[in-house]
Amino acid sequence: MSNSGIAGPAAAVLLAGATLAAAEPSPMRQKELIHMVRQDCGSCHGMTLRGGLGPALLPATLADKPVDGLVATIIGGRAGTAMPPWHRFLAEDEARWIVARLMEGFPQ
Repeated sequence: MSNSGIAGPAAAVLLAGATLAAAEPSPMRQKELIHMVRQDCGSCHGMTLRGGLGPALLPATLADKPVDGLVATIIGGRAGTAMPPWHRFLAEDEARWIVARLMEGFPQ
């Protein structure tokens, strides 16, 4: 008797978990990303991310924004604004990680 009926779904669950884990930056990279947001993004969005040249990046101001749109803005920038593209410095999963942190309240 074969267990392939069970192994297929179990493998899919394991692979899905591995994919999610792969999207999480390493602890060292997370520190680098936090520093990047505080220094580079903070230069326009305010050092406390409460706004400046760019809009505030606080949970309340981002709550109604689609995650995919925010990720696209980070990766591709915004034409006609001071928002540059960051695709040379960030992978899409790193931008998604940053958006998730911003939406929950960025670490100090």
